[in-house]
Amino acid sequence: MRGLVIKNTGSWYTVLMDDGQLFDCKVKGNFRIKGIRSTNPVAVGDRVMVDNGWITEIEDRRNYIIRKSINLSKQSHIIAANVDLALLVVTVNYPQTSTTFIDRFLASAEAYRVPVVLVFNKTDLLNEEERRYQKMLVTLYETIGYDCRQISAEKGDGVEDLRPLLEGKITLLSGNSGVGKSTLINHLAEISDAHNTGQHTTTFSEMISLSETSGISGESGYLIDTPGIKGFGTFDMEPEEITSYFKEIFRFAKDCRFSNCTHTHEPGCAVLRALEDHYIAQSRYQSYLSMLNDKDDSKYREAY
Repeated sequence: MRGLVIKNTGSWYTVLMDDGQLFDCKVKGNFRIKGIRSTNPVAVGDRVMVDNGWITEIEDRRNYIIRKSINLSKQSHIIAANVDLALLVVTVNYPQTSTTFIDRFLASAEAYRVPVVLVFNKTDLLNEEERRYQKMLVTLYETIGYDCRQISAEKGDGVEDLRPLLEGKITLLSGNSGVGKSTLINHLAEISDAHNTGQHTTTFSEMISLSETSGISGESGYLIDTPGIKGFGTFDMEPEEITSYFKEIFRFAKDCRFSNCTHTHEPGCAVLRALEDHYIAQSRYQSYLSMLNDKDDSKYREAY
């Protein structure tokens, strides 16, 4: 039987079968010895085959968002699979989301061709200086080519403007702990009682319908709610690939003197020249350097 994984508690996977039935399933042990270096070989969004309560096969994924495992540096953690869009919820304060975290998430999404919308939440709580900083960040990321939205999920300001982006899509909702993802879901899905979302910390990943009446093939769309992420260690990225995951750096890199330029010290580097001329933001370049260093760092980079 074929189905879609809509919930992952760590021990069990809830699968919505093509005939509409729901089953709680486990994973066959041999998934863990088939070269899948992941703490969760099955992720929310996966299409799977089920036999007597066991997930026996995962269909090929068209994309996924992945990061380095917190405790096992040689393994990954797949946040979600087969998504059409990612909403990265960030906050300038209460708590502050670092630009390095944002850039690492964006780079991972670029690697797997997942479009991202940056959602700046808690705008109502910002003082004048924080508003200026948020405006600067929005201008930076919009200039690079990312869609940015400024909202207050608590008050509902700007939330309805997000709804057209989600129609007919499976959307990953991600961000640091405390940025207001659950509050945003309550507004978008209007199902806080049914799914017990609200003032608590999400501890597992779950796909939530944006319409209680539509089927999985309906046009209303689905949100994948995920636990808050403290850091975002990149996984399985070769240093020479990272340039292409930073849109603006990649544009200038084509003009470098050397084809294997690392954009760190080489003469005739167009990226370093663009950085000096302020065509590339210093924060973005520092994020690029931090990802280059991941290859030499066996520890999980929680500070991001």
